[in-house]
Amino acid sequence: MHILQPKHIKLSEKEMQVILNTLNISKPQLPKIFFDDPALPEGCTIGDIIKIERKESKTGEVYFYYRVIV
Repeated sequence: MHILQPKHIKLSEKEMQVILNTLNISKPQLPKIFFDDPALPEGCTIGDIIKIERKESKTGEVYFYYRVIV
């Protein structure tokens, strides 16, 4: 992983359910990321949810984005 690339984390089944319930959505409503994306961690399969962690360079705040693998 490159230093400028945001951190990609595969969520567990329990974490997936918590996120989907918190956001009150289903998997198909999440934005998509392709299975062959080089940023994905090893061991990912289609249907998994990925959490992308991005840090704001000026303020240092951390933002999370979620994607479902297609």
